[in-house]
Amino acid sequence: MQAIIIDDEPKAISLLETYLQHFPEIELSGSFRNGIKAISFFNEHPVELVFLDINMPHISGMSIAKLLNRKPQIIFTTAYAEYAVESYELDAVDYLLKPITLERFTRAIQKILREKQGLTLDAERPLKQRILVKSGAKTYQLEPSQIYYLEKDHNYLFYHLAEGKIMARQSTAEAMVVLPAQFVQIHKSFIVNRDHIQFFDRHEISVKGRILSLGASFRKSFLEKMQ
Repeated sequence: MQAIIIDDEPKAISLLETYLQHFPEIELSGSFRNGIKAISFFNEHPVELVFLDINMPHISGMSIAKLLNRKPQIIFTTAYAEYAVESYELDAVDYLLKPITLERFTRAIQKILREKQGLTLDAERPLKQRILVKSGAKTYQLEPSQIYYLEKDHNYLFYHLAEGKIMARQSTAEAMVVLPAQFVQIHKSFIVNRDHIQFFDRHEISVKGRILSLGASFRKSFLEKMQ
């Protein structure tokens, strides 16, 4: 999925660019501080997703959204809550208030990926559901309780189970879309089942004897959920 960022604040652009590195399904085609240049680029390139600030000089994000010659997915990014109602009248996918946390950004991206894959948007998925994991020509049917943790290695994701592991060509973002609520991402390379955590501190987590790193950008969200 091709995306662009439109924001007049360099720090805001830099933050979103950093967050997007966690989601290989989304390719950043460009970042723009000038709304008019962004519109011109959008009209000439196959952009599907726009991260759009609202309060900018010369032309507002709302005006930009109305001037685009086709309808992309729009996630508004702004420091002002008062535009929320108007943003949803423009069918925005989400409305992120600055300062934007990685957890909140991730929820917005997961919503995009669910819609793209034609899945339901229920925030809480049933814990007893079975998960289908495609590995080569085989598709495995797993119960969440079977999965201890998931480990990313280049283009592959390994599902670690009691009886071994299953390799899938999948990203962590794609996995988080279908995993139920007891799974939490703790690092760009690790997702853990909270039911199988033995102990944790601010830097690492033990799952069935394996010590996993707790990434700095995921620490606050993880510790809040464990409390």
